[in-house]
Amino acid sequence: MAISQGGAHILIFPYPSQGHMIPLLDLTHQLALRNLTITILVTPKNLHYLNPLLIKHPSIQPLVLPFPPTTLIPHGVENVRDLPPSGFIPMTVALSDLYDPILNWFRNHPSPPLAIVSDMFLGWTNRLATELKISRYVFSPSAVLALSVSCNVWRHMPKRNDPTDENEVITFSDIPNFPSHPWWNLTPMFRSYAQGGPHSEVIRASSQGNLASCGFIFNSFTELERVYLDYMKKFLGHDRVWAVGPLLPSEEERVGRGGSNEILAGEIKLWLDQFEDATVVYVCFGSQAVLTNKQMEMLALGLEKSGARFLWSCKEPTKGHQVGEYGMIPLGFEDRVSGRGLIVRGWAPQVAILSHPAVGAFLTHCGWNSVLESIAAGVPMLTWPMMADQFYDADLLDELKVGTRVCEGERTVPDSDKLARLVASSVSDENGAPIARAKVLSKAAQESTQKDGTSYRAVDDLVDHLSKPKGL
Repeated sequence: MAISQGGAHILIFPYPSQGHMIPLLDLTHQLALRNLTITILVTPKNLHYLNPLLIKHPSIQPLVLPFPPTTLIPHGVENVRDLPPSGFIPMTVALSDLYDPILNWFRNHPSPPLAIVSDMFLGWTNRLATELKISRYVFSPSAVLALSVSCNVWRHMPKRNDPTDENEVITFSDIPNFPSHPWWNLTPMFRSYAQGGPHSEVIRASSQGNLASCGFIFNSFTELERVYLDYMKKFLGHDRVWAVGPLLPSEEERVGRGGSNEILAGEIKLWLDQFEDATVVYVCFGSQAVLTNKQMEMLALGLEKSGARFLWSCKEPTKGHQVGEYGMIPLGFEDRVSGRGLIVRGWAPQVAILSHPAVGAFLTHCGWNSVLESIAAGVPMLTWPMMADQFYDADLLDELKVGTRVCEGERTVPDSDKLARLVASSVSDENGAPIARAKVLSKAAQESTQKDGTSYRAVDDLVDHLSKPKGL
């Protein structure tokens, strides 16, 4: 492990969404192990996310800055979890108002950071770094494939032949495997800009800031996305591209990942313990997606018809979801599947669940953290991508032959018969090939983060770059 003798000072700036913040904090742990001096910027309501990291590394300093006063989002909200699904753009714009407070902090610090590592939604920090004459590195909690498409979009600015046709297909012919998607699958940030939405110039400038940054850090690993890593180096015109993942919790931290409820975690483990290996389907759509009642009804019907054992982690409606129209489990469903189906409302210990031998398939929205957790556990996936980068994550799983598409789109209502067939086959003997491929990827994921693995060495190399003043 490369140790920075100078203990170079680095500023880490996560985006306040659980799916973005947790992997960057995991990377921060790896950087701290290599003796960097680290300050992490958070707003007051997100400070608690740092607690596990600060316990392990008391030397890490939090920089707590008040959330900018704004009319873009409800008063008191500082985290995407508390916003409606459309909250990413307003949150991104609001956070750009931290520019001057961060600038003032830098200029008054006796030993200010040499570099900024900030989330891909904080591209405006590259302008800040330029003004301070330091380096800024983009952290991507998304797949390399997904960022390849996103960067391509912002450089080439594709347009539709028919500005009203949401289904017009956009093909990225210079990206390996030629990904093609309808317009409505493109990043919401870009579509908002293309439609001249509010704050569109702020969004464009932030995205261009990513392209101009010193380098890209990906929560992925070389053996998983080598072809797309090579593409990004060619696209950017330099090799400052690091795959440092999968960034996952240690064995003892699995149960608490993303929440904590040891009693519930123990009950889930006991329930899973009664079943044979690879016979349970785990169903979860992440920390953001909430299904409509019609989607809930058809999903429940599909699970019931499948005859398969399942564990369904069901997110309950939050602010921004119309009361009575989301997240309702059909009446009588739990009684009808009693014994072979378990429903968990709210948080569930996903990493621990996927690691349990009884789990043989994962019905997922294809959020990148979920995908990596499933790959690391050697569990093939049934895919239902809903928004943003999830469509490209599902494409990657198709390429790797460890994913089977159920349906796609956040408003799509699945066909219960098709869903039942796919769920049943995912834990049957006929699923042997995807399981075997998932196990191979799992082994590669584990080896990548071990000493001398590709991701381990990538972190060492990243530390070397972070430790050098800009221009050296």
